[in-house]
Amino acid sequence: MRKLFTLAAPAAALTGLLLLAPAATAAPSPSASPTGTAKPVLHSVGTSFLTATALAAGQDADVPVSTGDYLYWAFPASEGQTATVQVNVTLPEAADRHGAQTWTVELFDGLRRRQACTAGPQNGTAEQNATTLALSCTLRQIRSWAEPWSGDPLPGTYYIRLSTTDIPQQDLGLASQVRVHVAAKGGLDDAQPEGGSLKAPLVPPVNAGATASGAAATPAPSASAAYATAPVEEETHWYSDLFSGWNTRWWWTIAGGILAALAGVLGYTLTRHPRGHRPHHHPAAPPAPPQGNWQ
Repeated sequence: MRKLFTLAAPAAALTGLLLLAPAATAAPSPSASPTGTAKPVLHSVGTSFLTATALAAGQDADVPVSTGDYLYWAFPASEGQTATVQVNVTLPEAADRHGAQTWTVELFDGLRRRQACTAGPQNGTAEQNATTLALSCTLRQIRSWAEPWSGDPLPGTYYIRLSTTDIPQQDLGLASQVRVHVAAKGGLDDAQPEGGSLKAPLVPPVNAGATASGAAATPAPSASAAYATAPVEEETHWYSDLFSGWNTRWWWTIAGGILAALAGVLGYTLTRHPRGHRPHHHPAAPPAPPQGNWQ
């Protein structure tokens, strides 16, 4: 009996280690949200501001692209946040490339104003033998409001544009792989309001083209809208009919003819040569007789 117990103890210990091994090696997903649910990786990209693919904070986009295209993504940012965009480009095979490639990542706000990056390599050049290229851009802290003349980042939608700024002509169209990650830190507690507030976030339409359905498609017009769309009557005067309709052509023709005639007469008067006004030459006076007594 003691022998059976001695053999069973190592087997039980080994079974317990095998059951605990998966739990010890499990790692959280890089795109996991604070609630613990992983956000799906998107495999789409837009080619303009209107068709930009919407990303959430902490979400990734992994998509095959064509080298040389303009690539667009969009993500929301609220006041107090500091957003960071990380881009990793897997370049085409070195044997297919003909030189170095320069890639650039840019951020635009809801008004499509280019925002400055406070940290990260916004531009990167990969040599012909390089396999990957890493770019990043950290946006300034989102403000709750800004002056109309300033370009401060405001709450709303922000756009990511990835493009190639310098590339050999033969390399256009080669297949590449791009992975984009959006991270945001801070929040409303970190916001520093300066005495104002934004009425509404700058959230332009993304993926435009969809139409609303039901009552939302035809809202009832308000009184202010009806007043704004009402036609405004033009103010009339006693001379309004003289310069309207078919009379306009004749008045302008007559006025133009009179002005042309006056200009011709004035020009002729100023530039004509004088006629009939020759200078008068007076004959020389006879010589005076000699003075003296004649006998």
